[in-house]
Amino acid sequence: MTTDPTSVLRLEGLALLVIVLVAYGALGFSWWVFAALVLLPDLSMLAYAGGPRVGATVYNLAHATILPFAVALVGFLSASDVALLVGLVWLAHIAADRALGYGLKHPTGFHDTHLGRIGRGDRTGPP
Repeated sequence: MTTDPTSVLRLEGLALLVIVLVAYGALGFSWWVFAALVLLPDLSMLAYAGGPRVGATVYNLAHATILPFAVALVGFLSASDVALLVGLVWLAHIAADRALGYGLKHPTGFHDTHLGRIGRGDRTGPP
């Protein structure tokens, strides 16, 4: 097993993605709805129009697992299919991002993430 933290975090993302997709399918939710909603968290990138600090803050709120976990839990506890579906799709988006190496953003710029630098150039780690 690798001890590289980035590899471990990417594997965790992949594991979470598999779990969420299995749960989503087992609950019988529509895959068309999944496809329609899965990229919505990326609209948070528009906040970068306000600068890297604002962009990173908004992006990180939309890409941290705590909010979709809370939405899914509320949906589960209240038997709200809509909340559960939204929480699971949101979690799947974040998990896929992590598995692909896209992490939470540092305020220094969009390409600086907790999983390393993304895009062209150096990928050696956070600033």
